[in-house]
Amino acid sequence: MKYLLSILLMTSLSCFGQDYKTLIAEHRKGYMEDFLKDERSPLKKNDLQLLRFYDADSSYRVTAKAEILINAQAFIMPVFSGTAREYVPYALLKFMLKGKPMQLTVYKSIALSQNPQYSDYLFLPFMDDTNGTATYGGGRYIDLRTGDFKDGSVVIDFNKAYNPYCAYSGGYSCPKPPDGNRLAVAIEAGEKLFAGEKKH
Repeated sequence: MKYLLSILLMTSLSCFGQDYKTLIAEHRKGYMEDFLKDERSPLKKNDLQLLRFYDADSSYRVTAKAEILINAQAFIMPVFSGTAREYVPYALLKFMLKGKPMQLTVYKSIALSQNPQYSDYLFLPFMDDTNGTATYGGGRYIDLRTGDFKDGSVVIDFNKAYNPYCAYSGGYSCPKPPDGNRLAVAIEAGEKLFAGEKKH
């Protein structure tokens, strides 16, 4: 019995990498389909083939200790163009990545929090050393929800990092990641630079 259990354990571990790649592939498929559902989308069906991503890498899926920020002050997050929006810091996330201690702040949109459909949505904007070369110069985003936080921790999956609409076209209001969310490391995971021409 113990032999059988050990074989099953080894098999499940060896399949984890492939299963994870399948999971990320499904996530990206849904991500691309969302462009076609959004009336304000900057991309059409033919543009989707020009989206580029790093290969799925589970080492960029980390568990962070989360400190929920009580009575944090709301502020206006700067945007690259358009109308700025008000956010409130929701939690401070501390984690290890590539052997280095990191931290990011995740935010809650004041406007979205007033909409019952999106009241649990959280926003994690960040910049890293790939910006402007392999990835969009204005940084990337990760979506989280309040339900993702459990027992003082939350999983951050950089493989799900995506570009703001400003990476594809002008005319959008895209929040600029705060200075405190600048990671001094190359996050070689998630979405890369768009392979097509930026629309104006």
